Amino acid sequence: MAARTKARKRAVDVLYEADVRGRDRLELLRERVADGNPPVPDHAVRLVEGVEAQSDRIDELIETHTSGWSLDRLPDVDRAILRMATYELLWVEDVPDAVVIDEAVELAKALSTDESPKYVNGVLGAILAAEVPTA
Repeated sequence: MAARTKARKRAVDVLYEADVRGRDRLELLRERVADGNPPVPDHAVRLVEGVEAQSDRIDELIETHTSGWSLDRLPDVDRAILRMATYELLWVEDVPDAVVIDEAVELAKALSTDESPKYVNGVLGAILAAEVPTA
């Protein structure tokens, strides 16, 4: 498994855990980094910190593009995947958009429901189309 793929999975793990336990994301991230088992790659730290820094805008974008679903109605893991991928799509410039979406879809296949990969792909595609100007 590629390093950034592992980092994305680890970031989703932290975001998911913080969400379902009602924990502060950055506090939980610091605990996981200190624990080191499993290790938290630098890119995962970057993603979790970025989601926290842009959380209001990220959640607004997801809610806008989820076809009438509120964030609370989404499966917890899908919400974590969408938050991580939305941050990476819009604020991380050294990763191609297609790679971000493909990795998010793969995470949804591995971690969520049968419908989730298609749903994650659709939401991220809509966010990308709305937020990234075409040349």
